[in-house]
Amino acid sequence: MRSNRAKVRAGVSMAATLPMIAGALALGIPAAQAADSPARDVLKGSKPLWATAKADKGAASNGAQVKARVYLAGKDAAGLAAYAKAVSDPNSPAYGKFLSAKKAEARFGATKAQVSAVKSWLKASGLEVTEVTAHYVTVSGDVAAAEKAFGTQLHNFAKGSKTYRAPAQTASVPAGLRGAVLTVTGLDNAPHKSSHHDQLPPPDAVFKNAGPFSSYYGSNIASTLPDAYGHKIPYAVKGYTGKQLRAAYGAGTYTGKHVRVAITDAYASPTIAFDAGKYAQKNGDAAWKTGQLHQVLPKNYTKTEECGAAGWYGEETLDVEAVHAVAPNADVTYVGAASCYDDDLLDSLSKIVDNHLADIVSNSWGDIEANQTPDLAAAYDQVFQLGAVQGIGFYFSSGDNGDEVANTGTKQVDTPANSAWVTAVGGTSLAVGKGDTYQWETGWGTEKATLSPDGKSWNGFPGAYTSGAGGGTSKTVPQPYYQKNVVPKALATANNAAGNRVVPDIAAIADPNTGFLVGQTQTFPDGSEKYSQYRIGGTSLAAPVIAAVQALAQEARDGKALGFANPAIYAKYGKKGVFHDVTDNPTGSGLAVARLDFANGFDAADGLLTSVRSLGKDSSLSAVKGYDDVTGVGSPANGYVQSYRKH
Repeated sequence: MRSNRAKVRAGVSMAATLPMIAGALALGIPAAQAADSPARDVLKGSKPLWATAKADKGAASNGAQVKARVYLAGKDAAGLAAYAKAVSDPNSPAYGKFLSAKKAEARFGATKAQVSAVKSWLKASGLEVTEVTAHYVTVSGDVAAAEKAFGTQLHNFAKGSKTYRAPAQTASVPAGLRGAVLTVTGLDNAPHKSSHHDQLPPPDAVFKNAGPFSSYYGSNIASTLPDAYGHKIPYAVKGYTGKQLRAAYGAGTYTGKHVRVAITDAYASPTIAFDAGKYAQKNGDAAWKTGQLHQVLPKNYTKTEECGAAGWYGEETLDVEAVHAVAPNADVTYVGAASCYDDDLLDSLSKIVDNHLADIVSNSWGDIEANQTPDLAAAYDQVFQLGAVQGIGFYFSSGDNGDEVANTGTKQVDTPANSAWVTAVGGTSLAVGKGDTYQWETGWGTEKATLSPDGKSWNGFPGAYTSGAGGGTSKTVPQPYYQKNVVPKALATANNAAGNRVVPDIAAIADPNTGFLVGQTQTFPDGSEKYSQYRIGGTSLAAPVIAAVQALAQEARDGKALGFANPAIYAKYGKKGVFHDVTDNPTGSGLAVARLDFANGFDAADGLLTSVRSLGKDSSLSAVKGYDDVTGVGSPANGYVQSYRKH
């Protein structure tokens, strides 16, 4: 999640999060607009907010090297946004009238004349064109040439304790290119690091949960541990499996048959096929069929150390196994990015759109909105809009740090979940009882207190905040039309009287204390690599679960693509039996689970840590009746999948 910044995985039970940015123009206004002089057209957002006069440390060296991407606006950027809205809105006559990838490119893609004009301008400025795709032109050259091309000086600016290069004024292009250029990225080099092509590292060190466990919520009460909220509490579940999640979210007899789901992350687990197959076999899921799991991978990987490549293996494993557990007959394509940086993640998303690899795309990565830049927001939104006109919907984790105050000191949402063109997936704590019965959900938010030395009380109960579903009100993205009359005005106008985008849209299981069982090959202390199972959570569980539920809904709709789902989701809000209205206090008394963890994360050699984890305490965010900024409209109820059936 960042422009030329590393991205972050939305979250796992060990709280992994890599860097990334993305974004959100409202419902699609092109970035290249009003002229700043008769001869130039401004590229809005190309000067980062941190490049202030106070931080300016003077001109960058003329000979310093620049690598940039000039994103192409296509022949009708405004028309693309309008058509993407029309085909996604159930109240529109064009609803569901999707275009093929080829027709979308022909109607909205850049023309040969536009590409030629962009290339000629860049070359005339002294830059070398190194790559041309349907979406962008990549160039390299020195600072002097970049300044000539983009009509701005490049200066060095202090950002925190470091110094980075950025435009001193907003970049622009010749007026003759008006409408051809969407934006430019790469003029700002924070915190871009180049590296050689690296090979993928071995799996991360093994992680195991310590017991005792509950097999379903409440099945094993911690009778020897202190009370919490006036009663004995259950041990955390070992990890829910597909059968339990399918029952909780109303799968019925649907399995996702003939529906294609794509997953994007960075890198690629070298053991994914083995792990997914073994997991299904051990946990009662349908066996994978030959050709049901595909991978689309880059030729080379970069920045493996900076991005923590091995940490992404667990993310991919979680996403693949969760989708298959809930939608066991869906076709799954994993599209790995070369790194956790925006350019590479954008390339992965574009591969899905350009080749229409799937109708539903699960994305368990993101970054904080403060790291978002409008140039990349425009590039991301263009991909999301091109997907929407083809009937492709994108689902993004809302984040794992609640309102982000504990993490960053500033209340903010995550991105790309903040885009008005994606479905932001929030998180819950889920109780599935005996016989796979749905009991309740709370908004995911955890406070942790440890057992006192004498074992008779919890230290400082309920303890400190640890993690929770991301949510809140965007500071940069205007309120999309589909949220009006559903999102409470107090939330929509929290940062702007005119109203802004509020996150999330929908929610599902995310709390690692009521999490999902996952199976992965990991590196053991003796250096061996073996398959092992552990409980995991985060909104990077919620996103693939919702993507899988959407696959069931598409099957219920006789295979007709759902496309960008938000207008339809909000249109169903308030209808009986469609959503669980999730609140923080569903039982009327405080909720908590007991957890034992290995001090070393693997075995009891270094002792056990005993704690109580309180549920439904998500920083300053609250899950309340109706729409809220922890769970959106709620989680899918028994009637959700059925609501897509054609009557």
